Amino acid sequence: MVLWGREREQAKIEALIAQAGGGRSGSLILRGEPGIGKSALLDHAARSSEGMRQLRGTGIETEAELPFAALHLLLRPALDRIGRLPAPQARALEGAFGLAAAPEDRFLIGLAALSLLTELAEDGPLLCLVDDAQWMDRSSAEALLFAARRLHSEGIALLFAARDGFHAPGVPELRLQGLDRPAAGDLLHEHTPGLGPAVRERILAASGGNPLALIELPRLPDSLQHAQEPLPLPRRIQEAYEARIAVLPPDSQTMLLVAALDDAGDLDVVVRAAGKLGVDAAALGPAERAGFLSIAGGCLSFGHPLMRTAAARRAAYDERLAVHGALAGALDDEQDADRRAWHLAATVTGRDEPIAAALEQAAGRARERAGHAAAAAAMERAARLTPQPAERARRLALAAEAAADAGALEHAQVLADQTRRLADDPLTLARLAGLRGRIAFDRGAVHDAHRILLDGAASVADLDRKGAALILLDAVRNAWYLSDPAAVAESAARLAGLPLTPEDGLDGFVRAARAMADFLAGDLDRALPPFRELIAVAGAIPSGMSALRISICSLAGISGDFDNGLGIAQSVIEECRADGMIGLLPLAQAVLAIHQMYLGRFRDAVMTATEGRLLATDIGQTHRVAHFESVLAMVAAVQGREQDCRELAERTIAHVTAHPVATIVGWAEWALGLLDLGQGRFEAALERFDAAARGPLRHQIMPIYFVPDQIEAAVRLGRPARAAQPLARFESWATAARHPWADAVLHRCRALLAHDDEAERHWEQAARSHADANRPYERARTDLLYGEWLRRARRKNDSRTRLRSALETFERVGARPWAERTRAELRAAGETLAQGAPDLVASLSPQELQVVRLAATGATNREVAAQLFLSPKTVSHHLYRAFPKLGVTTRTELARLDLG
Repeated sequence: MVLWGREREQAKIEALIAQAGGGRSGSLILRGEPGIGKSALLDHAARSSEGMRQLRGTGIETEAELPFAALHLLLRPALDRIGRLPAPQARALEGAFGLAAAPEDRFLIGLAALSLLTELAEDGPLLCLVDDAQWMDRSSAEALLFAARRLHSEGIALLFAARDGFHAPGVPELRLQGLDRPAAGDLLHEHTPGLGPAVRERILAASGGNPLALIELPRLPDSLQHAQEPLPLPRRIQEAYEARIAVLPPDSQTMLLVAALDDAGDLDVVVRAAGKLGVDAAALGPAERAGFLSIAGGCLSFGHPLMRTAAARRAAYDERLAVHGALAGALDDEQDADRRAWHLAATVTGRDEPIAAALEQAAGRARERAGHAAAAAAMERAARLTPQPAERARRLALAAEAAADAGALEHAQVLADQTRRLADDPLTLARLAGLRGRIAFDRGAVHDAHRILLDGAASVADLDRKGAALILLDAVRNAWYLSDPAAVAESAARLAGLPLTPEDGLDGFVRAARAMADFLAGDLDRALPPFRELIAVAGAIPSGMSALRISICSLAGISGDFDNGLGIAQSVIEECRADGMIGLLPLAQAVLAIHQMYLGRFRDAVMTATEGRLLATDIGQTHRVAHFESVLAMVAAVQGREQDCRELAERTIAHVTAHPVATIVGWAEWALGLLDLGQGRFEAALERFDAAARGPLRHQIMPIYFVPDQIEAAVRLGRPARAAQPLARFESWATAARHPWADAVLHRCRALLAHDDEAERHWEQAARSHADANRPYERARTDLLYGEWLRRARRKNDSRTRLRSALETFERVGARPWAERTRAELRAAGETLAQGAPDLVASLSPQELQVVRLAATGATNREVAAQLFLSPKTVSHHLYRAFPKLGVTTRTELARLDLG
């Protein structure tokens, strides 16, 4: 089959297929207008991959509200292998397809789809073709795109064909344009060689190079071929199809309409529904011979999606109502309850409570299967059919929640606004307030979100005290992100005023909310004890309450308890991986990366943040992406990677400018100041630290934690007076926090500002306190500064001891600017430096290091893949690349290496 004028596109597809044949994976979206040739190129891909296993699926416009319909169609030939997947993934995929209990996390289904495709690719290269991707249900699209972005070394080629409107960030695409004049002429001559010159020129001009138009327009009646008024594509193509349908026998036209309005291509259902309209199955014959329908394996399919559109579009409204009723009557009440409910809904024009109730049940089943977009659509339609206003408001509120869960925030806002105008039930309005607050926060209107939450809690406080308390806890967190002491205090005071009882189980969190207000107000002695109370009981909180434990982990970071915070975060991440809670995982990873950074475990922080950023990008958590980039900026500052640091920090600052979440920007500002300090730009560093400490961040923990850097910059500039206020700020916090590492850093700051004997007393106390702390990077910073002080005091032997210890740590963590400064001090102290051994681990990428560490524990490739949301072949690829860098040849040798 010749594809005129598509040589470039065919070459791109053939390269993708050849790449899969060689063991590397890839994906591509063919994008263009209807009729431009996307499906033909998919057919070319199928012909070009002879010998490869193929899976083929399509999005069907009438199935767009059925969760995982398209994914099920694509993976149906592989369902017998679900049992080979890790248990959480197998349960998720079975739940998505209605074969078992519902999945706990909709993104886990994407991982399960990747694993199932990888399982098939174990038998050889695999080609997956998805046509009309713009009509896939949202759940299927999310799952397949999640898988597509994580393809690497499995030998899988995933090819989508889609019109505009199919949003697929991170997946390469190839846009199809109309054929050039010579190719269009060749195609037209091939299909209609006998056209007169005038008609030929008119069709070439009217088609715009659209291949389907070049094929279909010559079939128009002469009156349309010669008409003076141009018809816009794709309407003129539909006109061509409608003209061809009009000459079919009446029963065949009805049969086409039934097939067009059916949502599954089920031949048996279509024939039964047509029978209810008095049409015999023989009516399929003329439609099939005319090229509109094809029948294979009990399934009906249209020759082109526009044929389906044309068949439905030309029918009168009452005809469509009758066909939907016949289809509903042809479907089983139990097995096809969802499809039946949608067809019934299409038969009514007014209110109908029984049908609305059936749609609500369909929405519930969709929600149980993590099909939030489908649930939103079904619940919204149910609301429109509901006679009673109060019940209509309740269903609209549920539709808004489902739309928000699906990520459709703008539509969720529209539905929420409609509910507010209709509802008068306080509980419904309070539930709506929580949703509206969440939408406002996610859209960057953080101040609006706070006021919405306060008003919502007030409206329900007398009816549902625990519900009001949970809304107010959200308000406290929201105000904390704003770094607004007055808003936190107001929310905490309202929370404390609720008549809660011990049975509500919120006492500790009420005290913590009050403590957050105390913290922002500067009363650290009152603030930190309630935080410590919650940290102490974190291990007793049930594993199913992961989000609560993450909140406690954040409090550990504020109170300086990084060791306990690290353990809590790691336990939550293990739970998220084991149970497949992908939606919660980025938040847990963000908190873990921060604790790793504070503890000086910079490689671990980069590894965690790199994985988390990829996952957060995949699932659209933009705040988390900024969070990870701020952590990566901090590590880049420590390691002296100036360009990386500035790019990451500036992206974070730009994000926060549009979405005022003050807590995220703190690390970005600190990173830029630390970068200047490490590069010896002390004036710039001090100005940045001072400005940050005066701005919106002044109430947060970051201006406390960067005080040691602020003081060092002031001392190196010879301006100790500018260190007085920062020192008082850090001293107040360290005294309340009561951690050895904080005591050590406090004595370091005092030593920098003291003289002679008093300075040495602080240096020695700092060294003793560091011995009881787990902060090697901070200890190295102290050893460097102490070593410099000793050298200036002409105590070179003592100086070299401190400096050698500092250098060893700086080299191990990759803190290049600090290592270079330490080497200079050592040389000035009379040390002759030998070339150190190369750091082999530093040559690994973050993901290679993560894979190698897990492999060193004895985990198999499949076990490592399940933990890291990769395929086993990708794990194998990373090990293949890592072994030569580490100088090993077998997995058993990994256990003997120091992998940090």
